[in-house]
Amino acid sequence: MKRVVITGIGALTPLGNTAEAFRQNLFAGKSGAAPITHFDAAKFKTQFACELKGFNPETLLDRSGLRRMDPVTWYALAAADEALAHAGILAEGVVNKDRVGIIWASGNGGFYTIQEQVSEFARGDGTPRFNPFFIPKVLIDITSGQLAMRYGFRGINYTAVSACASGNSAIMDAFNYVRWGKADIILAGGSEAPICEAGVGGFNAMKAMSTRNNDPATASRPYDKDRDGFVMGEGAAALVLESLEHAQARGAHILAEIVGAGMSADAYHLTSVHPEGAGAKLAMHMAMDDAGITPEAIDYINTHGTSTPNGDVAELKAIAAVFGEHIRKVNISSTKSMTGHLLGAAGAVEALASIFAIQDNRIPPTINLFNPDPEIPEGFNLTPHVAVEREVNYAMSNTFGFGGHNAISIFKKWKP
Repeated sequence: MKRVVITGIGALTPLGNTAEAFRQNLFAGKSGAAPITHFDAAKFKTQFACELKGFNPETLLDRSGLRRMDPVTWYALAAADEALAHAGILAEGVVNKDRVGIIWASGNGGFYTIQEQVSEFARGDGTPRFNPFFIPKVLIDITSGQLAMRYGFRGINYTAVSACASGNSAIMDAFNYVRWGKADIILAGGSEAPICEAGVGGFNAMKAMSTRNNDPATASRPYDKDRDGFVMGEGAAALVLESLEHAQARGAHILAEIVGAGMSADAYHLTSVHPEGAGAKLAMHMAMDDAGITPEAIDYINTHGTSTPNGDVAELKAIAAVFGEHIRKVNISSTKSMTGHLLGAAGAVEALASIFAIQDNRIPPTINLFNPDPEIPEGFNLTPHVAVEREVNYAMSNTFGFGGHNAISIFKKWKP
């Protein structure tokens, strides 16, 4: 099988509207949480989120294009444009477009459009006056199709959906197709635009989100004993995965190598994780077996770490079971403490965080860790508050989703 490398990245996140801005604010330990501005949240249990700041979709699309796409697709275009430009493959003739694919991810698709169209119908007299673009805007797979049309890429094209593991699932699928020789390049990533009345209200009804309205910046508290739920985020991230031989043949700049992937199911509960992390343990073992490494090779784990009461401890129990005494030598952090939870886009955003750790030999922090949960097994270095410098050769990125989906990817420092 072929080796697979990362040759381009792009990001649109609550910490910055480019990959470099995201990198800088990530290592600086910035919080992206603030009161919601997308709608009047005064009557909602949760009144804050990790929204994008200063993003203007009119820089990407004309008025007609904006009307034909949901924000979940706007966000994808911004990240994809940056990643493809970074990889240097947008110019005509650089690549064979029959051999370039797109595997995109989203957990929810066109949330905004669903709410808008159904609400307008409910306010009317019962006469159906739905927008002709209603269905094309809300389909979860439509973003990968829009991206293909934007760039003319005719290779593999579909959407990965595994709830909050979706972004990582898309990256892992792209990894497999490229190493199997089914494509030279695949653009992979995820986008999510859930900060609307339906999104916030729905997760509030599940009692899944923090209600710390008096202090949004410290509300996302992975591993803290006072955590009370996740903070919703929005945005997108994109990675260009390319076979090593193709990248070298065109003189591409290589950012990192992806070397392992593992998927599993908890087969346990609709929304809760297995209390001992059974599925997570299986996926971590699978990813390391795929990479041909043992736990001792891993230097950094970017955890799923959503700041939910049950999920955080279950994940760390799984890591302790897999890594044994090596947990004392691994740095762990949850970057959701800063970005919030981008749901289906989380895995893509956190893959970038893992690559940054490898490139910069620096671990992004877990902010807001004021009082570590006493249920956490001993020996963990959760990288509290501030970034830490250390050699990072291998980084593991963990993502889990409703339905019991587990997706783990492993990135390696590129050494020619």
